[in-house]
Formats: sequence, structure tokens, C-alpha cells
Amino acid sequence: MPRHRTTALATTSLATLALALASPTLLVPAPAEAGEREDADWTEVYLEADDGTVLHADVLRPAGMPADERTPVVLTVSPYTSHSGGAAAPDPTGEPPSDRFDDFLDLTGALDEGYTYVMVDLPGTGGSGGCNDWGGPAEQGAVESAVEWAAAQPWSTGRVALLGKSYDGWTGLMGTARRPDGLAAVVSMEPVYSGYSYLYNRGVRFANSVGTPVVFQANDLFPGSLADPLDYHLNGAPLTPCHALNIVQQQDDAEDSDFWAARDLVPAAAGSRVPVFLTQGFLETNTKPDRAFDYWNGLGGAAHKAWFGQFDHVRGWDTDAEGRSETGRPRAAFVRQVAAFLDRHLEGERSRAARPGVQVQDSQGRWRTESSWPPADVRVRRTTLAGGAYADDGRTSATGADAGSGAWTVSTPLRRTAWMSGEPVLDVTVSSSLPRANLVGLVYDVAPDGTARLVSRGTQLVREAGASTYALPLYGQDWVFARGHRIGVLVTGADSDWWVHMPTGQEVTVDEARIRLPFLTRKRTRFLDGGASPRLEEHLGQTLTLDTAAVEERRFRVARLR
Repeated sequence: MPRHRTTALATTSLATLALALASPTLLVPAPAEAGEREDADWTEVYLEADDGTVLHADVLRPAGMPADERTPVVLTVSPYTSHSGGAAAPDPTGEPPSDRFDDFLDLTGALDEGYTYVMVDLPGTGGSGGCNDWGGPAEQGAVESAVEWAAAQPWSTGRVALLGKSYDGWTGLMGTARRPDGLAAVVSMEPVYSGYSYLYNRGVRFANSVGTPVVFQANDLFPGSLADPLDYHLNGAPLTPCHALNIVQQQDDAEDSDFWAARDLVPAAAGSRVPVFLTQGFLETNTKPDRAFDYWNGLGGAAHKAWFGQFDHVRGWDTDAEGRSETGRPRAAFVRQVAAFLDRHLEGERSRAARPGVQVQDSQGRWRTESSWPPADVRVRRTTLAGGAYADDGRTSATGADAGSGAWTVSTPLRRTAWMSGEPVLDVTVSSSLPRANLVGLVYDVAPDGTARLVSRGTQLVREAGASTYALPLYGQDWVFARGHRIGVLVTGADSDWWVHMPTGQEVTVDEARIRLPFLTRKRTRFLDGGASPRLEEHLGQTLTLDTAAVEERRFRVARLR
């Protein structure tokens, strides 16, 4: 058993302690080594899901707390909490329990503040039986069962929050879709919204669409730690036939198949009133922002919070190797808000930090508060684009030496600042002689010297030969176009750094095209503490050089800022 110190249940809130622990004037403690937390009494238990799968759980109770004292529960349901670290970070001699969210426990002081923290292994991972099914009914059912089990324990107040990032952020959203008894809040950082949209974008594969599923099948096969008892190994023994089935079914690039429909949380969570604290990076390279804002704007109720900004696949409190905040906001701000959000919805404590709404970061690195995103004052402006043609050869990229091939339209130099806030849409008709052509839409910010920076992207598999018409949604962004800059739109056949295109080798004709751009109409002048993130600085350095005199120029319709 780990070492302990006896602590009475503190009377201050989790948010108060989190503020002290995360203050930049203090040294933030490094995460404790797995199995050595002094602020916890750790036990292992097994519970049965509704489908009969036996799930393994690690329960961390505040050290020294009586066994029958009731506390709210923070729960992570995850493929990443194996005692050996799993395939991603194997350590066969690892000491349980997993330290996956020790940073959360350390920064918020959750255990000292009287929260119980529980980690449940997803089916097929860690010490749990069954098999993973890539966000399908088995995993969704496991989340539902885990929440209801945690809410029903004699040491629980009956109020449970799901917390996670990436895949275990996805399981949090499974909770909003299933709405189990006892689920009082969800903190989901950089999650998956749909199993399909993680691997594909409208029929076109992402670069990770093959490797990532294989890694998760390997994760199922990875044994527990040598420190684990026999029952952990026996219950978690792999069920290999399901792995091949998973891989085969994931090759279907049709979003409307039964397999993918069962893994789409956007319609399933629509109207959910479970309070959600969501983060999504506009510049995510892993769990991309497509579908994020469909999910966000489909939620019901008014208790939700979100951070949308120019960051990558990070936790809101993460820092880089130089100690810089990965979001550009002070890490203490995020820790404080997460803690206050849990205090509010699990214990009923009110604070300004728990107020609902959106904190959003623009392309200049500035953070501000909005009541919704896209904001209510956004107006969509439509501009007809030039026609043309492109080669479906799979060679074009969005930036760099291979960028720029296709049908271009650029605006005249903007006479005033224009502020895009939302998701552009490319309305386009293309003609091809062969089926399964590739279509890509890219929006750029073009400086007076011709340096172009990518603003938004989207793709579509053109399944049929002949003429095809699409309303192609592009990624959401919050981007400021400076006076004198131009807006550029490229219709082409590839963004080879982002997607895995299967080129047909044909020429595709752009018959008609129009871009819908969402612009703010009111100036924003009040900003929060923070600045540019490391990811934003990296993105702004990725460019192409455009000869604006050699492409079609048109006057774009933009909204005036007042």
C-alpha cells in the first residue's frame, strides 16, 4: 500500500486550493510516481457492466477518511490506465495505480479537498474484460455502468463527474450521450466527437487512420504489470477475434454506415443538459476540430463552459519544455476554472470561475470571453469564386514548396480589418470523368508581400463521376485579417500533409464555387490575460508564397466591424 498522511475533510473549496497550487509564483509539484500518492488510500475493485463485462477500477479515496464518509466522485474511464502503461508507454514493472491524471490531482488538490478519484479501464484494456470497440456500444455501455456504479457506492454522494483528455475525453462525451444516473458534470479536453470523424473527413482518410486503430488493438493485447495479482491478468486477458473485426469495420469510408452511426456522439448528445467543460484547439493535429462545434452547439441547457483556441492536443494546464503555457493562457486560470466547475456541479458552490460561456483565442493570440461560439453577432458573407481545374494527383500540400496548385481566387486588398469567427463553407460543383476524385478547400490570409498563411481547410471524396455539388464545411477558426491583406481561397485536389488522398490521376473541373465566410460585426476590445501559444507561433511560420498578380482577383464581401 502507498504511504499516507491523515487529513480531515477540508472546508475550503477545490477551486480555492487549486488557485494556490497552480499560482505561477509557486513551484508546481511534479506528478507523483504511480503507486506512491500520500494523499490517497487506494483500493482495487471489479464491477459488472450491463452487458456482463467485468470492469476493473482503481479507487483513490482521501487518505485517512472513514470508509463510510460520502464524497463526490471524479471518474476517468480510459484505455490509458493500465497498470503497465499499455502499448503507448509500456512499463511491465510499473507500480499501480496509473498516474495518468496525477497532474489533475496535484494541481487541484482534489483528494485533500474531499473528492474521491476513480479510474475504470475500458473493456479490453488494463484489468477489464471484454474488448474495445472503438467508441461503440460496449464502451458507451461501460461508461454508463461505471458512472452509475460510482454514484451508488456507500462512500459516494451520488454525484459524479467524468474527466479526461483525448480518448478518455471521448468517454466523457459518451456520458453526455448516455445520460447515466448520477452524472453531474463532464470535463472533456480535446476529445473525439465521432469515431468516423477521427479517422476520416467526408470520405478521405487522415494520416493516422491506419496506424492509430492498430495501436489500440495492441493496447488490448498488452499485459498488466508484474506487480499485479493474478485476477487482474486473468480478467484482462485479450479476446483476439474482436481485433480483426474492429480493423475490418474501420475501413468503411461511408459515414452513414451502421457501424459509424453507432459511434457518432453529435446526434446522440444533442439536447443533453449535463454540464460540460470542453476544450478544442483550432490548430489540433490529433483530434481535429471538425464536428466539435456541431457537438457544442447541439448541447441543451445553459451550464456549459468551453475553451476554444490556437493550441494543439494538450491539457489546458500543460506547459512546454520551456515552461510556457501550451494554450497561451496562464495555467492557473484553467486549473481554477476546472476546480470551480467541479465545485459548482458536484457540491453546489458558486463562483465567478464556474460561470458558463466560452473563452476563445484569436489568431493574434488574444483571449476573450463570449457567451456563445460562433458569437451571436456573426454575419455570413458569400462571395462567388473563379472556376478552373486541378490535377487529382495527390501532390499538393497546404503550405511549403508543394503548395498552391489548383483554382485560386483572391480578394482585393481589404480596406479595413475583417474578423472571421466560425466555420466557413465552400459551395462547389466539380466535374470528373472517374469516380472517387479528391476535393479540398483551403482559405488563406495573404499578406501584401504574397506570404499566405492557412486559415481553414476541408476535404470531400467525390464518389461519383460526372458533376457533383457539395456544401463543404471547413474547420472553424477565429482569425483576424488585417487591413491591406487579402483573403485567398484555393480549390484543389490534395492537402497531402493532412490527409491520405488516393489520387485518380484525372483533371477535375471546378464548374462553380462560392465561399461563405462568417464575420464578426462588433469590435472586441476587452481581452483576458494570455498571449500566443507555441502552436500558434508554429502555425504562423508555415506559409506559401503566392504571386497575387497571377491569380484571379475579386472583391470579397466582408462584414464591417463597428
